[in-house]
Amino acid sequence: MWIIFSLLAAFAAAVVVILSKAGIKNIDSSLGFAIQSVLILIVSWSVVIWQGNLPDVTRLDRRTWLFLVLAGIITCVSSLLTFKALKLGDASRVSPLERVSLVFAIALAAWFLKERINWQIIAGAVLMVIGAVVIASSGPSSK
Repeated sequence: MWIIFSLLAAFAAAVVVILSKAGIKNIDSSLGFAIQSVLILIVSWSVVIWQGNLPDVTRLDRRTWLFLVLAGIITCVSSLLTFKALKLGDASRVSPLERVSLVFAIALAAWFLKERINWQIIAGAVLMVIGAVVIASSGPSSK
């Protein structure tokens, strides 16, 4: 089931890139991100409340809070940088290069989470980097 959710998330992320690029065409990229963030906040807390998980907030330990707050800060930085890149570049070139984050996630998962990395994961990561670099180094789209 995780594969289905992963593929749906990937498709949703692709749609977000296109809609975001179109949405920030005539505005500052940080304003576009701020507008999206408000909706993200409303929807995410609505889901928590709808699922009945709001009381769980009081049961989170300090370590969980620390990890989630740090991840939230880094998510904001990542999103602001992505929006700025989308403002300056073609979505078809920005998105693949931004997705090199998958390679960083593999390396960080091995280092911090002690996840085992096999040759297939390494080969896939290398191919992802090569593909992202080839796409990103292609010429700008003709508009």
